[in-house]
Amino acid sequence: MSSTKNIKKTTIQTFINKKAKGEKITVLTAYDYFIAKLLDEAGIDSILVGDSASNVIHGYKNTLPISMEVMLAHTAAVARGSQRALIIADMPFLSFQPSLETAIYNAGRFLKESNAEAVKIEGGIEMVPTIKRIIECGIPVMGHLGLTPQSIHRFGGPKVQGRKEKSRSYLMESALALEAAGCFAMVLELMEASVAKEITAALKTTATIGIGAGVDCDGQVLVINDMLGLREEGFEPKFLREYANLTPLISEAIKMYIADVKNKKFPDEDESY
Repeated sequence: MSSTKNIKKTTIQTFINKKAKGEKITVLTAYDYFIAKLLDEAGIDSILVGDSASNVIHGYKNTLPISMEVMLAHTAAVARGSQRALIIADMPFLSFQPSLETAIYNAGRFLKESNAEAVKIEGGIEMVPTIKRIIECGIPVMGHLGLTPQSIHRFGGPKVQGRKEKSRSYLMESALALEAAGCFAMVLELMEASVAKEITAALKTTATIGIGAGVDCDGQVLVINDMLGLREEGFEPKFLREYANLTPLISEAIKMYIADVKNKKFPDEDESY
């Protein structure tokens, strides 16, 4: 693992500068101190503390159940493990939708209590007044368009967005509105690649971070558990590339431990006092 001592801190301006230069932006999720430390030392640009923790850490079927308190705890742990990556906290369901006051207060808690440096908010043009007000309060916001998991029941499942003209128009209109509101970046999820390419080209300063949205986005994000093979059997979305499969390695290590304990091979003399 490389040292982070002489590596420049990533900020929202880094996203803007990389987009201007055509340099790709790398983002992965993390939910704990140790994984955040590994990502940071490897040189990741940004760590998203995703509400996907609801699925991959807490075992829920979707992102809706996870609370502010749990997300604050995950974000604080990740922030303690990172020195250089930009820490973005995902605002969970009902933490920003009820009112402007609720949204501002909860967004501020992520910065004040958990040392996040930005928040992510799902939704298109309908969320612009909320996002604009949060940004006016000094809190950087990453938007999120396409499939927005907090609205999974409205979509009727994980369906690709941008295939119909009405959907394409909404996505482009929303992307331009989010940029005008001041978003430094936006996630484009499960979206026709051609639409994501058009949106990326249309935005002057706001960086697009794709997940299932093609190669032309300004950067990419994946859920760390998914790309390491730590996922539910049968979960195989087309966009996911598995860079390692840790599940059998971990399973085998546990079985070896169980066998060694039962056979009195652990601990041995060198491991005893």
